[in-house]
Amino acid sequence: MDIKIIVATHKPYWMPDDSMYLPLHVGAEGKESLGYIPDNTGDNISCKNANYCELTGLYWAWKNLDADYIGVSHYRRYFTEKKTKNKRECIIKREALEKELATTDIILPIQRNYYIETNYKQYIHAHHEIDLEKTREILSRIYPEYIPAYDRSMQRTKGHRFNMFIMKKPLYDDYCEWLFTILFQLEKELDISDYNVNDARVFGFVSERLLDPWIETRKLKYKELPVVFMENEHWLKKGINFIKRKFIGKKEE
Repeated sequence: MDIKIIVATHKPYWMPDDSMYLPLHVGAEGKESLGYIPDNTGDNISCKNANYCELTGLYWAWKNLDADYIGVSHYRRYFTEKKTKNKRECIIKREALEKELATTDIILPIQRNYYIETNYKQYIHAHHEIDLEKTREILSRIYPEYIPAYDRSMQRTKGHRFNMFIMKKPLYDDYCEWLFTILFQLEKELDISDYNVNDARVFGFVSERLLDPWIETRKLKYKELPVVFMENEHWLKKGINFIKRKFIGKKEE
């Protein structure tokens, strides 16, 4: 299998030596070279990185890569095949990934479970409710067949996050065409002029909530794999921030 997995990064970092991993400097426009492939080559939206996050890498791969399978991972997050004390040894290798892909169309991370909040409530406690409301309006106009799955997803407590996946190239193309049609329209209609730096990453955040409705509506077969985090996840800090958002209404800057 010809597999290419971009590793989205904005800074120098350790990278896997497996040739299927392709380090990609996201948000490279106007920045000093990191020595990785920059996402401001070819057809690209590198200049939108402050609002689209790793999606500038997703777009670059869509427009500029050709392979049987294309995937997206992050410099701090990778799909894993096993657990060991050495996190670098956990990262899935080509042979193991080929076995997984032989039985499914898409690889996704194990779903994140918010337990006491729906996906909708979790988002609006962390960001702006208008982001999701405007997204739904746009879906209802241009892709109305996805509304039932979107509404169901918003009422669940689980969802696939991180904008991480590995897909057959035709599916990857289809997803990107669908996703960026929605996000570019959302960019036109959503006023983010008073958003703080974190909330201004809105199109990256919204896209995480669109993947499941797309998969469910298309009735696509997928398999979930664990994700290894290369750094500490700071669960105490995350827990405190969750409490602040839910019970005090204070969001991160």
